[in-house]
Amino acid sequence: MELIIIPIIAGLIAAFTGKWSKWVALLGSLAGLAIVALWLQKFNPDGTFNFVQSRPWFGNGIWFKTGADGISMLLLLLTNIVCPLILIVASNKSNEDKSSLFGLIVGMQGALNGVFLAMDGMMFYIFWELALIPIYFICALWGEGNRFKTTLKFFIYTFIGSLAMLCSLIFLYSKMPDGTATFDIQALQNVNLTQTQAIWVGLGILLAFAVKIPLLPLHSWQSDTYTEAPTSGSMLLSAIMLKMGLYGLIRWFFPLVPEAYHIYAPIIMVAAVAGVLYGAIIAIRQQDMKRLIAFSSLSHVGLIAAGIATLSYTGMQGALIQMFNHGINVLGLFLAVDVIQQRAGTRDLGQLGGIAKQAPLFAVAFMIVMLATSAVPFTNGFPGELLLLKGIFTANAVWGVFAGLTIILCAVYMFRMYQFSMFGTEKNGVYLFPDLTMREILVFGVLVVLIIGIGVFPQWMLDLTGPSVKKTLEIIENTVGVIA
Repeated sequence: MELIIIPIIAGLIAAFTGKWSKWVALLGSLAGLAIVALWLQKFNPDGTFNFVQSRPWFGNGIWFKTGADGISMLLLLLTNIVCPLILIVASNKSNEDKSSLFGLIVGMQGALNGVFLAMDGMMFYIFWELALIPIYFICALWGEGNRFKTTLKFFIYTFIGSLAMLCSLIFLYSKMPDGTATFDIQALQNVNLTQTQAIWVGLGILLAFAVKIPLLPLHSWQSDTYTEAPTSGSMLLSAIMLKMGLYGLIRWFFPLVPEAYHIYAPIIMVAAVAGVLYGAIIAIRQQDMKRLIAFSSLSHVGLIAAGIATLSYTGMQGALIQMFNHGINVLGLFLAVDVIQQRAGTRDLGQLGGIAKQAPLFAVAFMIVMLATSAVPFTNGFPGELLLLKGIFTANAVWGVFAGLTIILCAVYMFRMYQFSMFGTEKNGVYLFPDLTMREILVFGVLVVLIIGIGVFPQWMLDLTGPSVKKTLEIIENTVGVIA
């Protein structure tokens, strides 16, 4: 519970503390990271939930119940690493009062922790919705261009999806005997549904997750929102928020409606692989670096969703490790774009060039992040993508071939972005491009250590999540015996 409460309280205090706000927010955010680090020391990776806390909350059968298995722990670790880095990026030298921004970022950290810790369906829904509020204000107040229209579109998409999920959870609750009804995750999993009921319940739950990921054709909000959001908003959306949808598929969707697995798994696979190709092809044609990264994220997340849809141990493990690594890598990409825009005054590839000779340290850091995104061996992107492609190809060779095109297409748009921005001569006149500041070196340094460290030693992540993945697959297989 403290992992939820401490960041939220720190966010509320930071919003009203003026020049001290960034330190209050950073302290609260780092406290969350310290708690996760302490939990990892005590964690028992046997597939069961650790650190379970349960107490009545409100209404009938609604409990404040939290716990973490290996899957949750990996995403808690990602959330509580990424949020302090985003705060450091946001705390630049401008004189603008950003106390509200800092408060919203760390408050969102607490809400995200609630999503990944929730073991009660209604609690999951509440924190799912709560995480939407900070990112809405971050994008609406600090965004670029037509930010209000773009943010409203994002809000409507996600709100409709969330409402559909709420209806599905209430229906599951209504199918339980009077006096024993509860939103506890295990009780929801034990509800027996007819195939027709499972199809409709699954549709409501899937809609919420498909919007957040996003899966085609529910992706139209993503590129505009990522592009027009402030850097901190783009980082939060891409590095963590879309993982909520992927996590939801693993933790809630498939375990709650296995009766409809054979219907929804192919649909998710088709939408995911289509997203891999669509996102990559569109990314190749982009001149705006933020928009390029937005479409590349659509492609990479499509591959992760396809791995989950295989419901195989290999595919699921690849999806989890790649969820973590995508969060690290996309954070580095958006940071690189932020550095370029601040110094060169543009992020248009047609107006950039010659940066590497002026800022060699930045060129090296950007290159490492770019190579990791391209899944070069001994970077963190390689083991996850290898497991994903193996899992997809084993499940269906045709889909595996199409998904495997990501290796070529990703290299094309990533190397194109790096070449046009870093090499050649300045196309937008002569501009001075100072190398990295200490604040930027700190953030890039953490990211590079994670990229290389996980690329060389990925097994600890697989050991952390492996038993929980097996347990989750057993729950799906044993419920009504649909898959078995």
